[in-house]
Amino acid sequence: MFNPIRLAANNPGPMTGPGNNTYLLVGREGDGVLIDAGVGEPAHLAAVAGHLVGCGARLARVLVTHGHADHVSGAAALASAHADARFYKYPRPDEDAACDVAWIPLADGDRVPAGNESLLALHTGGHSPDHVVFWHEATRTAFTGDLVMPGGRVMIDWSRGGDLGRYLEALERLLALRPRALLPAHGAAVRDPGRLLSEHLEHRRMRERQVIEVIGTGRDTVQAITESIYDGLDPALVPAARENVRAHLDKLRRDGRAFEVDARWALGRT
Repeated sequence: MFNPIRLAANNPGPMTGPGNNTYLLVGREGDGVLIDAGVGEPAHLAAVAGHLVGCGARLARVLVTHGHADHVSGAAALASAHADARFYKYPRPDEDAACDVAWIPLADGDRVPAGNESLLALHTGGHSPDHVVFWHEATRTAFTGDLVMPGGRVMIDWSRGGDLGRYLEALERLLALRPRALLPAHGAAVRDPGRLLSEHLEHRRMRERQVIEVIGTGRDTVQAITESIYDGLDPALVPAARENVRAHLDKLRRDGRAFEVDARWALGRT
């Protein structure tokens, strides 16, 4: 039976909200698979161990959706507690070595055993270059990492390789699979996936229109555009808003709709 157990990573904060979700799958043969590694918080480690003991299982694999700290920094603590566990993620050579584990590289289309089932790795770069969604075909359930955020919006981490165009493509790719459920890293399970995916797409299109409008009024720096669009935003979230604005500007430049000269932006082509 496909029955993911949601385990809180216990890392609330301005960027994580109540904290991350991780998901544990346990098969009849006693192999446990954890999706995302959390941050090494003791209560999370204890919850993982407790569920494994209760099921008479061992942690066989940890599948990481991407290399942001709230998803990956607990890997070393899990490796220390579960010596036989193997760790999988889509490669990002410039950052992967920061975690003291031996990564098994994932590629788009790889299948990974998960209990008595298998999960299909879908490379969904955009939020970050190494982002992966894990897809369970039989139930049309997707473990979506940070691809979507119910009740919020996803940051495009431009300064660390985030790409808005690829993010939109990733949303469209998952929408085309017609999922029945999304299990995100932040927020509750999503039982109306088509609506949420479409909302995320429309939100980014709306932001693009806003960026174009604001440039047209003469506010032409990243800071000025951010202050205009995100007026009144919690100061703790302003750096993420700047990342989003920069990602939109980069997409507009690639589309031939905007250009930059001396850190100032204008509409049209150079």
